[in-house]
This record gives sequence, C-alpha cells and structure tokens, in this order.
Amino acid sequence: MNRVDESRRKVTGGGASEGDSDSLYVKSEKIYPREIRGRFQTLRVLAVYVLLGLYYVMPWVQWDGRQAVLFDLPERQFYVFGLIFWPQEFYLLSLLLIIAALSLFFFTALAGRLWCGYACPQTVWTEIFVWMEQWTEGGANKRKKLDKGPWTGEKVARKTGKQVLWVSFALFTGFTFVAYFSSATDLGSRLFALSLGPWETFWMLFYGFATYGNAGYLREQICLYMCPYARFQGAMFDPDTLVISYDEERGEPRGSRKRNIDHRAAGLGDCIACRMCVQVCPTGIDIREGLQYECIACAACIDACDQVMDQMKYPRGLIRYTSQNAVEGRPSRVLRPRVLIYGTLLMLLFAAFVTLVAMRAPIGLDAVPERNPIYREVGWDNIENVYTLRILNKDSRPHTYTISVEGLDGIELEARPPQVSVAPGRAGESIARVRAPRESLVSHSEEIVFEVQRVDEPDVTQTTRTRFQGPREATQ
Repeated sequence: MNRVDESRRKVTGGGASEGDSDSLYVKSEKIYPREIRGRFQTLRVLAVYVLLGLYYVMPWVQWDGRQAVLFDLPERQFYVFGLIFWPQEFYLLSLLLIIAALSLFFFTALAGRLWCGYACPQTVWTEIFVWMEQWTEGGANKRKKLDKGPWTGEKVARKTGKQVLWVSFALFTGFTFVAYFSSATDLGSRLFALSLGPWETFWMLFYGFATYGNAGYLREQICLYMCPYARFQGAMFDPDTLVISYDEERGEPRGSRKRNIDHRAAGLGDCIACRMCVQVCPTGIDIREGLQYECIACAACIDACDQVMDQMKYPRGLIRYTSQNAVEGRPSRVLRPRVLIYGTLLMLLFAAFVTLVAMRAPIGLDAVPERNPIYREVGWDNIENVYTLRILNKDSRPHTYTISVEGLDGIELEARPPQVSVAPGRAGESIARVRAPRESLVSHSEEIVFEVQRVDEPDVTQTTRTRFQGPREATQ
C-alpha cells in the first residue's frame, strides 16, 4: 500500500486489524500538550480573542436603544443590529445554514480542517481552559508530575484555583448564551436579585456545564469520538487539498545526531527524532505516520518543527501545509473542479441571501377569511365576505396604516378600524367587510387584493392576495 492510500485509510478511520482490536477498549490517557509559540499559534490565539470577544461582547452592544443582537423568542422577534426578523422569514435562516455548510465544504476542499484548528467552538474554548490550567498548574511536565504526585497542600491549592477559574468562566459562558435570548442588562440585574426564571436558570447551568465538561475534561475526545466531521472529512479531500504533512522523503531515515555533523553523509534525513511534533499535538498523534483523522490542523507541529529546524540550521518546512501531490513531486492545483463548483455555489447563495435581506418588505400582511359563514348575502344584489387583517410593523418606529382592496368591479370595503396604528415590532388587526355585486362574480371564488399603506410614508405599501367567496350559482 503506497503512502497516498495509507493516508486516506487513516483519514477515514478504517483498517483496524484483529491484532489491535483490544486497543479499542483501552482507557484513554490524558494528553498534556506542550506549550509552543510560532506564526500559526499566533493566528490561533488571535482567532480565540476575536471569536470569544465577539461572543462575550455582542450582548452588551446597544443599537437604537436596544440590544444589538437579541433573539426574543416570547415576542418572536429577532434583532440583528438594524434589522428585525420574524418567524415568517425562517427561510432566511435556512439559507444561512446552507451557506455555512457549503462554506465548510469549500474551505475543507481548499485547505483541510481550517475550521477545526482555528474556529471550532470546541477548539476555541478548550484553548481558554488549557490557558487557565497552565496559569494555575504550570507547564505540561509540571502538570503531569502534579497529577501523578500525592495530594499535598500545594496540589490542593492549584487544583482548587483551576476549578474556581473553570467554573466561573463556564457560568459566565452560560450567562452570555442566555443573554442572546433575554436582554443582557435585565438578565444581569435579575441574576444578582436571584429572580431568574426557570428556563433561564436551566439553560445557563446546562450551557455552562457543557462548556465545563467539553473544554475542561473531554477536550480531544470530542474531536476523536463525538465529532462527525472528523469521520467524513476524507470524502472532501483530494490529492490537491492543503493538509499538514510530513515530508517523508526529506526527513527519513530519522535519528538523533550532533548539531554540527554532516547528517547526509551519515545517512540520516532531516528529522532528528526529537518528538516535539508529538509533544505539542493536542490530540496526541504523530504526524510523521501520515495524515490521520484525529488531526485538527492546529499547526502546532509545524511551529515546533520549524523551531527545531532553525536550531539545527536546516531549512524549514519538514512539516508544513502542502498537498499530497506537492509532497510527491507532482503539480498541485488550487483551482480545480470541486473548488470552483463550491465557490460558485457559495457566491450565488450569498448573493441571493443579501438580495433577499435587502428586499425584505417593511410590512407584513395576512388576510384570514372568516369561515362561518363563508359569505353572506346582503340585500338582493351584494355578497359580503369578512376577513381579519393582521398588519405587522417590521420597522423600528411606530406607524399608522390605511387599508384598501381591489380585484372586482364595484367592490367596497368597510374596515374597523379604518386606520391601524402599530407599535414597532408589533402586529395590529382590523376587521374588513368586503362587499361586491353578485353580477361581478364570474365564478363562486374570485381573487381579490388587499393593500396597506403607511400614512406618513405613502410610498411604503404591502399587498396580499386572497379569495372572495360567493354562491356557486353566481353568473356574470
């Protein structure tokens, strides 16, 4: 089996032999990743600050006197800065989720698991919890020694300090999550007054506990055993996908050596077998064994290996972002059919989403016909239908609306009230009695159109179509 096939087998997680089947039941050992600095780790730290900064800050940002981002479920109003979305616009959320999924496919086909290494919530929050663990317990070797050592006063103090930081941060994370669904300022005041509602208390504790458990204890186990993305990523890879790879031709045969010897003359490759790439890996894999599904593309092994190469005065890039084709000396293409298809679909869907948001109607209008009775005969010559009109004000200011109807000759409207005043983000109702001459009905069911118009802005209107019902014996 060549290296390409071996790498693909590892990515898809297949190929366990009978001899190692017992290893499936071995208790996993805690991983103590060694701290490392470098260009890619700097990018990861920047991503942590940006993403968590947005998460924790956004509930406190105000916009036009209200919370900028708020998903008000009881009122069925979803505020995103100057926009207000409604349950009727759920299709926009569906489109946004499709765009997010397609973006994942696009970036995976282009550059592997960038999402996992830099933006996944599990990765981001785990990074914060590891930092707190380092602050209280020390570096990797010191943490390992502390865990294996007896319980002393120092160990109790360090473990207690870590738990205080973890629990506090997890609870604050749960509070922030709930603050996206309940006003942050109001939620904070009720929290200190110990007057939170049951659902707010539940979700704060649930989300906090999930963060505490996933980022504090499970960590890489989520990526290895619970995340489905790790299992199907191989289907989106091809030999031109940028992945983290070890240059086997350059690095082998590996072995230790003195710094100033001619390692090529000694029959050695550039890899000095220091295992730094393994020591810094948060999932504990050895990238030198080929691409594996456990790899989250955090690039810690690249930064570690580059530092070793600098010390040995060897060229960087023994471990690097590259494609399988490039490693094996074949031309590597960035623009290829799957990338172009994903990119084109992504741009089209994003353009459609922006267009739909920009063209959103500022007024929502529903006409609900009365069903009992379906119609009334008024006098000898008129047919009457009754409708309940619901007018939704999607603007951030109150407005008054007038109502009109058309669609049949001689049609008349009696609306109560004739003008409807609606507060921002609220709905108003009017009972509309519509009459039409019997002779204007071609069939027993005709289409009519209701229109509402803003009194202060006559150019802002909205229409809705409905059916006007009459007797089946109606003729021209």
